[in-house]
Amino acid sequence: MHLSLPFYVRLALILLSIWLIMYGVYIGKSILLPFGFAFLIAVLLQPLENFFLRMKIPHVPAILITLLIAFAVLFAVITFISSQVSSFVSDIPAIEKNLTRFFNDVQDWINNTFHFSRQEQEQLIEQAKSNNTSTATTIAKGTISILTTSFISLTLVPIYTFLFLYYRKHLVLFITHVFGEEHKERVSKILTEVRGVLRHYVSGLLIETSCVAVLNCIGLFLIGAPYAILLGLIGAILNLIPYIGGLISVALTGITILSNTGDTFMMLASVLVYLVVQFIDNNFFVPRIIGSSVQLNHFFL
Repeated sequence: MHLSLPFYVRLALILLSIWLIMYGVYIGKSILLPFGFAFLIAVLLQPLENFFLRMKIPHVPAILITLLIAFAVLFAVITFISSQVSSFVSDIPAIEKNLTRFFNDVQDWINNTFHFSRQEQEQLIEQAKSNNTSTATTIAKGTISILTTSFISLTLVPIYTFLFLYYRKHLVLFITHVFGEEHKERVSKILTEVRGVLRHYVSGLLIETSCVAVLNCIGLFLIGAPYAILLGLIGAILNLIPYIGGLISVALTGITILSNTGDTFMMLASVLVYLVVQFIDNNFFVPRIIGSSVQLNHFFL
């Protein structure tokens, strides 16, 4: 006997189900996040694994070689960025000197414009520091906790990636059996299309990010900005964050250049470089590279 529930009951059950799913995702985010990253990495590395399989290399060694190559590329990138960061750290005394001079100029301007003496400004700063000490400690503890959890989660990514690559055929068979034999061909076709779209999207995103990094570095080199490569790479990575990523990269680059050189015009020039790169990225790279990769109309990008 078919029981028809009232609309408000069905609506309440749907909302409750959505809430339970979202709550479950929130609770299991420490597992689901590396799980999702591993899935994307496995989809991206599958062509390389298939290449080694076509060379008659056994399955497990082919996966291990693929992961070793991926780790080698990642290690090279991290080593390069670390060398740039160490160069930045060695210039901290000069940065502190430039910042001190900049703050002194700002205090003199406030004193001359608003007649707010430097002593009163320093008292206000000290009062703000005393009020925010406990908040800063809480933020620092939370940051350390987040970094520790993230590091532990990242250690699971290679394991999950290996399992995805090794058991991918079993996963496909499981999904096809769930939908029944009568839908086997259709489900297999959909899974193949989804896997292709994901691979093209991730590869297109990497290419687009690389193009943005190159343009950032070239633009910063042309204006003579310090740490052009480091700032260009960071700006390209932050550009992956929708809406606010570009603003953060502009602010971070401007503050870094101003604190290192004390040159306001160079800081404004770096902002102009990022705006030009953003314009090129939004109107050319994203539609042409990512849009063509997933065959999505440029209007939606």
